[in-house]
Amino acid sequence: MFIDENEIDHTTNMEIELLLEGMYRLSGYDFRNYMRSSIWRRIQNRMRIERVATITGLLDKAIHEPGFIDILLNDFSINVTEMFRDPHFFYSFRKKVVPLLRDLPEIRIWHAGCATGEEVFSMAILMDEEGLGEKTKIYATDMNEQVLEKAKCGIFPLSKMQVYTKNYMQAGGTHAFSEYYTADFKQANFNASLKKNIIFFQHNLVTDQSFNEFHVIICRNVLIYFNAELQNQVHELFYESLCPNGFLGLGDNESLRFATRTSSYGEFDNAERIYRKL
Repeated sequence: MFIDENEIDHTTNMEIELLLEGMYRLSGYDFRNYMRSSIWRRIQNRMRIERVATITGLLDKAIHEPGFIDILLNDFSINVTEMFRDPHFFYSFRKKVVPLLRDLPEIRIWHAGCATGEEVFSMAILMDEEGLGEKTKIYATDMNEQVLEKAKCGIFPLSKMQVYTKNYMQAGGTHAFSEYYTADFKQANFNASLKKNIIFFQHNLVTDQSFNEFHVIICRNVLIYFNAELQNQVHELFYESLCPNGFLGLGDNESLRFATRTSSYGEFDNAERIYRKL
């Protein structure tokens, strides 16, 4: 449940600003233009865990306790994901976008804000099934180094495979999903062949620049945590990074409707938030 930012009182908001400014100066990570409602929930959770009475108390710990800044950075990063999340999106991508990518000599896809990598491996499976795995390079980035290390492993809880299998089938999967991993009692280890064309590295959407030209950029359910100013900044980055006629895929609750770059894209599949650069 989202909190109206107007419901955060002036003193609390001032303390939040001081904490975010302090974190930026200490670490270089900039959360100052993240949605206050989301940041406030995460701060409250950390205050309960640490039994700290004030937000300023968290800032004090960040300044004086080695390693505490990393705890806050991990709290504020967005790591919610699953394989073939919103399977109708992947089904649309398979049926509508992939046919327009087939004739390219190389296909470059950027998964921005990839978290622990579930959607990255989903895309690798999809492109492999479409016969395009060998000529597809997937660039998977996130600001959080810890979750990137998990993503590189391609190991996910076995308990989630039932849900992931259902998602995969609804996304148009053509094989038995279990063919893509080996399992022990707790974990599913995805095949090394899926990883060979995936490049994982750290990239911060807030502070870093474009690093390549892509045919597809996927950034789903990340921008909802940014305020309007930061969303527009990131959309500029995406526009610069997309080749002509490239595709941008956003999350269910995201769109280009209020972005300054609205007129730069056509609505390729509006229901699934897939846009094409004009």
